Amino acid sequence: MGRVHAPAPHLPAGALIELMRLASPALPVGGFSYSEALEAAVDAGCATGLQQARVWLLDQLHLGLARSDLPVAARAFNAWRRGDLECIRELNDWVLATRETRELSLQSQQMGRSLLEWMRQRDGAPAALADAAALSPAPTWPVAFALAAAHSGAPRREALIALAVGWAENMVQAAIKAVPLGQSGGQRLLDALSAELPDAVDAAIAMPESQRQAFTPMLAILSARHETQYTRLFRS
Repeated sequence: MGRVHAPAPHLPAGALIELMRLASPALPVGGFSYSEALEAAVDAGCATGLQQARVWLLDQLHLGLARSDLPVAARAFNAWRRGDLECIRELNDWVLATRETRELSLQSQQMGRSLLEWMRQRDGAPAALADAAALSPAPTWPVAFALAAAHSGAPRREALIALAVGWAENMVQAAIKAVPLGQSGGQRLLDALSAELPDAVDAAIAMPESQRQAFTPMLAILSARHETQYTRLFRS
């Protein structure tokens, strides 16, 4: 007889709705306006079809997001809940120091500021909002997202899955426009990313502090090229 697994803990409807809103492309933080160098990868011939775009984004998920932003958000989530502002500042500084191009740094700062503004305009804003706003020169995206997710009441793993889903949704929309892909191709791409998001999140949660890294040289090179690319649809 196979093992019977205990049911997953119930996620309150309010927390689930908050995570769905945080993951939604409709969240007013401007995520739709960035391609994170995917547009430059298309221009360079590295992501000119569905299969190439799939490989590119899966590599970005596992070599980039799962080793940097997701581990940062995992640690920041706990730090916000225990009020550890020193840890929050260290994490925010790490994100700023490891963004390898100006446009990627500006993206993280702009999205972080916009998320704080969204939280500020809502009823029941987090008490730590002022602490986040005081981060210099700005709260970065994974740190700001961790604050919103911690305030939602959702567990950490589910919060990080929401962060990863939001990234995947935005990147697929960028691929649909830039590669370009049709809607059906976009959905196949989203299927491929979605299948690997839970493992990426689990790896990020389990990652020791000493192993967190930001090393994606090809993405950095193409992002730098994108800053002076002749024609552009996206801000990164």
